[in-house]
Amino acid sequence: MKILIINGPNLNLLGVREPGIYGSTSFDDYLTKLRQRFADVQIDYYQSNIEGELIDKMQEVGFSIDGIVLNAGAYTHTSVALHDCIRSIKTPVVEVHISNVHQREEFRHRSMIASACRGVVCGFGLDSYRLAIEGLVGGNDR
Repeated sequence: MKILIINGPNLNLLGVREPGIYGSTSFDDYLTKLRQRFADVQIDYYQSNIEGELIDKMQEVGFSIDGIVLNAGAYTHTSVALHDCIRSIKTPVVEVHISNVHQREEFRHRSMIASACRGVVCGFGLDSYRLAIEGLVGGNDR
């Protein structure tokens, strides 16, 4: 099985950015743990601060891999283009957020991409990624 984790804008700063919200662990450190936990799954990683690059990457892999775990960051709340891309590919996408976006500012309560995704996981810190992968690995009974 092959899964791609895609992180959007500002998520390259995990471990440094607002640790009270996002924690103090870098994503690279967490990715090492994920790869150990899911040793039988190939987990690749991509991050960009640019919306078009996120779309390009999903279109590149969206017909050949088994799942995408997408933390679109702030684009979650604004991007019809990401929504349309997710609808256009065959690979299932799980939307992920580290924080519980529903406990934050009002503008974060609306996701423009959720209705295009297989599922949504939020509020479990970096473990939101693990939960999304578990859903993709064991979730063929929908």
